[in-house]
Amino acid sequence: MLVGGAGTRLRPLTLTAPKQVLPIVEVPMIERVLACLALHGVDEVVLSMGYLPDAFVDLFPDGKSGHVRLTYAVEPEPLDTAGAVGFAARSAGIDERFLVVNGDILTDLDVTAMVAFHERRGAAATISLAHVDDPSAFGLVPVDDEGRVIAFLEKPAPGAVPPALAQASARGHLINAGTYVLEPSVLDRIPEGRRISIEREVFPTLAAAGSLYGFDSPDYWTDTGTPRQYLDAQLDLVTGRRPGPPAPGARLTANGVWTIGAATVPEGVRGPAVIGEGAVVAEGACVEGSVVGGGSRIDAGAQVQDSVLLPGAHVGEGAVVRRSIVGRGATVGRGAEVTNLSVLGDGYAVGAGARLDGARLPETPE
Repeated sequence: MLVGGAGTRLRPLTLTAPKQVLPIVEVPMIERVLACLALHGVDEVVLSMGYLPDAFVDLFPDGKSGHVRLTYAVEPEPLDTAGAVGFAARSAGIDERFLVVNGDILTDLDVTAMVAFHERRGAAATISLAHVDDPSAFGLVPVDDEGRVIAFLEKPAPGAVPPALAQASARGHLINAGTYVLEPSVLDRIPEGRRISIEREVFPTLAAAGSLYGFDSPDYWTDTGTPRQYLDAQLDLVTGRRPGPPAPGARLTANGVWTIGAATVPEGVRGPAVIGEGAVVAEGACVEGSVVGGGSRIDAGAQVQDSVLLPGAHVGEGAVVRRSIVGRGATVGRGAEVTNLSVLGDGYAVGAGARLDGARLPETPE
């Protein structure tokens, strides 16, 4: 599992934690990814780490997540995606077929069916595929009728995709969805000790050799790498766009609000919404379509809509938070407005009456 990136697109949230440790409706993202793998019989995962590796060790002090055993491979320097795969696989002594997953991808992919597809095709590598309208932020992966990859175009510029390779359908363009089944022979294509991209170097050579296949899956899939994606991944659970309870132990109330543990839910909280353990919403506050993290507080007259408050956040009297993310222990002052995908880092305090539109605070160097 690749978890080594610095998550710069999610700053300032990732200044204090790797993005895979950030919560998705009260559950660390990586725990959700591991739980989905466990459903398909995965019982051991090697974490390929780089940025803030101690955060993962602290999260899993006994080296286990549920029934999945964890081992750690910390890159001595950034090695890019293929370099990270090679380093982790060699560190763990992998010499058989294995999976590679990106730790910031949330999906209900049928991994069992994907492995069976890979085996039937006799592939060296198989990529999970998803459909998007705009492939420019992803790897475009056109395939033939058997699923063999014709070409691999990593993050093509908008409008620069050759028509012969666009392969669009009613569901959109086929793109790399971030889960791979690899034979150990693929490691021979990854030199040790240098940066190498699996998307830009390894997959194109496998495609040219006719040994790379794509598994087209209709299952739920989303990236979480930007504030918009991170927010929407949580609201997908809250609104039921991704099926099932939004978090373990969550209970659905009559007005469509999910609660976790002891939570105060006045009439102003309207479903769909999730109220975490120990969160308090004052009478006269309005909450809708949002996640209110455990221990958070929303004062009278405040409005929280289509947003995520991480644990311990505080929204002051009469303040407005709309389609934004408020970090752990952060404060939105009385009468302030935080809107339009604004992101507040852990512990940040917005002054009374301030107006933030699409802001990220504290500001960080690029």
